[in-house]
Amino acid sequence: MTRGARLLVEPWQVREMGLREDDLAESESLFALSNGHIGVRGNLEEGDPAGLPGTYLNSFFEERPLPYAEAGYGYPEVGQTIVNVTDGKIIRLLVDDEPFDMRYGTIISHERTLDLRAGVLRREVVWRSPTNRTVKVTSTRLVSFTQRAVLAIDYTVEAVDAPVRIVIQSELVANEELPQTSKDPRVAAALHDVLVPECHSSNGARSLLMHATRTSGLRMAVACDHVLHGEASLHTYAEPDWSRTTIGTSLAPGQRLGVTKFVAYGWSSRRSWASLRDQVDGSLSTALHTGWETLVDEQRTYLEEFWRGADVEIDGDPAVQQAVRFGLWHVLQAGARAEGRAIPAKGLTGPGYDGHSFWDTEAFVLPVLSATAPEAARDALMWRRDCLDLARERATTLKLEGAAFPWRTIRGQECSGYWPAGTAAMHINADIALAAMRHAWWSADTTFEREIALPLLVETARLWMSLGYHGDDGCFHISGVTGPDEYSAIVHDNTYTNLAAARNLRYAADVAERHEDAAEALGVVDDDLARWRDAAERMAVHHDAERGVHQQFAGSTDREVWDFAESAESDAYPLLMNYTYFDLYRKQVIKQADLVLALHWMGDSFSKEEKARAFDHDERLTVRDSSLSACTQSVVAAEVGHLDLAYAYLLEASLMDLRDLEHNTRDGVHVASLAGGWLALVCGFGGMRDHDGVLSFDPALPQAIRSLRFAVRWRGWQVHVAITRDHVTYTLEDDVDGRDGHVDLVHAGETFTLTTTEPVSRPSQERIPLTPTPQQPAGREPITSG
Repeated sequence: MTRGARLLVEPWQVREMGLREDDLAESESLFALSNGHIGVRGNLEEGDPAGLPGTYLNSFFEERPLPYAEAGYGYPEVGQTIVNVTDGKIIRLLVDDEPFDMRYGTIISHERTLDLRAGVLRREVVWRSPTNRTVKVTSTRLVSFTQRAVLAIDYTVEAVDAPVRIVIQSELVANEELPQTSKDPRVAAALHDVLVPECHSSNGARSLLMHATRTSGLRMAVACDHVLHGEASLHTYAEPDWSRTTIGTSLAPGQRLGVTKFVAYGWSSRRSWASLRDQVDGSLSTALHTGWETLVDEQRTYLEEFWRGADVEIDGDPAVQQAVRFGLWHVLQAGARAEGRAIPAKGLTGPGYDGHSFWDTEAFVLPVLSATAPEAARDALMWRRDCLDLARERATTLKLEGAAFPWRTIRGQECSGYWPAGTAAMHINADIALAAMRHAWWSADTTFEREIALPLLVETARLWMSLGYHGDDGCFHISGVTGPDEYSAIVHDNTYTNLAAARNLRYAADVAERHEDAAEALGVVDDDLARWRDAAERMAVHHDAERGVHQQFAGSTDREVWDFAESAESDAYPLLMNYTYFDLYRKQVIKQADLVLALHWMGDSFSKEEKARAFDHDERLTVRDSSLSACTQSVVAAEVGHLDLAYAYLLEASLMDLRDLEHNTRDGVHVASLAGGWLALVCGFGGMRDHDGVLSFDPALPQAIRSLRFAVRWRGWQVHVAITRDHVTYTLEDDVDGRDGHVDLVHAGETFTLTTTEPVSRPSQERIPLTPTPQQPAGREPITSG
């Protein structure tokens, strides 16, 4: 196998030249295709070699016990792990009886290209076999956005310099052998032989396999069919865990044999095997009727519409331009057709974190989707609403009222066996509620506000009222919780949590007042509204008067500061892999943005001077042992005038996977960090905020960016923003049918009306920092080059 594979920097695609076996798992994550329902890793069609095989169906999981050395009341007893389902990608090739394998023979050329506008993964290989026969193999793969159940691969073999006998073996393979997992807690648990065969069949060029999980009781079906392009013999055979369609012919030099493989997936926890069989058979027949060319056209049309209202264009570093589009691509893939199911931290690109969804979705991914692909955001929040009964049960177990959403889950049950960083991280409930409120603002969808946002807001408001208490000081306090920073657990009055809870309470009262009948059906009474608003008004936020900064939590600035020099010398990052939580929890060291996250999302609770001082203070303590941190630090650094530092953090967030900065991209991409590239550009340098449903901008560019253009979808309109060093131009377009209209926006504190008939230009504002450029802990400076 050739060495030195590399990714080219191009504006609308990610292209890999050559092939390096050591990088296979990383490339498989980068080149993964998904639509939010199906996810297929970028494994080579021939199956071998592979870094980490993977094909996933959203929310299709197996249960496993969660053992404890010492059990305790309320500990979750069962975990959930995403299942590597039946692999439909495999197309093996024999050239004169010699297997086509990148580890043998000679690779004359090898290129893979992820096309972000067409939504396909292309591969082109010229290979000379050990018996000196040369073939050219080309493939194009897509997971359809328009036909949710469908994966399709167009595959062609060409004889180059001599006659050859060709055999193509197109397979479905269940219970693939997987590599052993590591001890890293971010890696998935290893599951083997999860799928129990239920049914298999073959007919002509079509085959079907059906399986059920051993414990969770889920059933899945996959069917495939083929269209030949050229003369060849064909035979199909199926067994319980495996099916194969064998296609054989002889090719003269320059002659080609092509096959298009259509694969359809479905799963259910309730339907019979016959119903599921018929579903995938119908999806497969629809795809065959559509045909490959039309499926490709539909994919491009879908993406043209997405990019029209979502693209970010940068005049600056080409690596950032590529990275932000790559990030938007993976954010879209994660949620486009999830349709009432979770958006996992890795999307469907790998098994990292067992395929679980966390607060990442609501705090980082959904703000991007609400602004660029609103239906996907709506569906993700509908899934949270549909999990309310499970969240109510969890709250009851915790002796609380309302709903307590799980810290990590696939189907809605709590799967975190470590309660200080799981159950105690109660801010997830406000994250969900505020994401719902934000989507109601962005979409102006009153049905969504009434049917989805209202119950989420009400039940989480009840949780905060039972979790918090009014102290003798007259303030409302929330104790024993863990904020976004997982190196500080079980604290008193975490500022981010308290401010988010206060907004949760206030918005619950406001929305309940707007929808009185729906609120009454949820058991809301007038006294609830008054109590919620009173608690929000009295919410405790702690300030260190001596140091002149807000505290991350009560007493945080009084703790011993971590020995960052010792950690840097011993190369001990991430700290969680080298130190006990007992040590981390006692000292001032911040895993990821916490108070700084509040400065972003609850920024109207702080003055500019308070933001500058708090950012300066926390910057010196934050080690970024989480991929969730850099984007928030970028946003706030830009706001307080440290534009070059903000740009460095933009590089880190957006290049997290393209440069494998955390050395774990092999387990799947970091969807929230990729969303963070967009947040850093649009909310950081674009200065976009949506506090209390008012869309505002306050742009400022770093030296590395000469101009920035982006679009967002706001209440049925497309707002286009073009930023240069001298001025900002706003343009309004209808998102659907070209109607005329207007929206009210805010630029640098000035309200103006933007119409579809005329752009509005305003001068750019100079951003003067209020503090010297802050320093980071030793060895934790952000990257400075793409």
